[in-house]
Amino acid sequence: MHRLLSVSRQYLRRNLQLLREQEGTPGRRARGIAAGVLCGCLPFFGLQVVLSMSVAGLIRGNYLLAAAGTLISNPFTYVPLYWLNYQVGCSLLGPSSLSTPSRITHTDIWVQGWDFSQRILLGSGLVGLVCSAIGGVLAYKLFRRHEMHQSRRRGAVSNPSVTKVSC
Repeated sequence: MHRLLSVSRQYLRRNLQLLREQEGTPGRRARGIAAGVLCGCLPFFGLQVVLSMSVAGLIRGNYLLAAAGTLISNPFTYVPLYWLNYQVGCSLLGPSSLSTPSRITHTDIWVQGWDFSQRILLGSGLVGLVCSAIGGVLAYKLFRRHEMHQSRRRGAVSNPSVTKVSC
């Protein structure tokens, strides 16, 4: 069991390092993450990656990080994420008018489908915008911090006369 955890930790660390070292400025990489998070919150299963890469192209973000950002929605987060999205939509549009199953007609099914779709799409869009803004800002700060750390490191290596002082 310990070996499995160790291997999993190394795999995760290696993949995070790959994402951290993507090409582009911190802003470009952060825009990619933000595009992915936005599209990952939308209920378009199977199209989230394509949509995120399209949005990343429009805002000049990193394509691979946009695809990775869609992982905000995964089998573990589907139910809580889309429940939140639906609740946000309901709070803005009001509660849905659901009929009891014994009195449902063909027209009621279409009306209920439209009511549900409106609420989930509105909620998904708003939750996606908020999450992508937060995720983009956090990603920018992390990428910027990593870049500054790397440049300091390179400066110390390229200038051997400067000695490192440890704190």
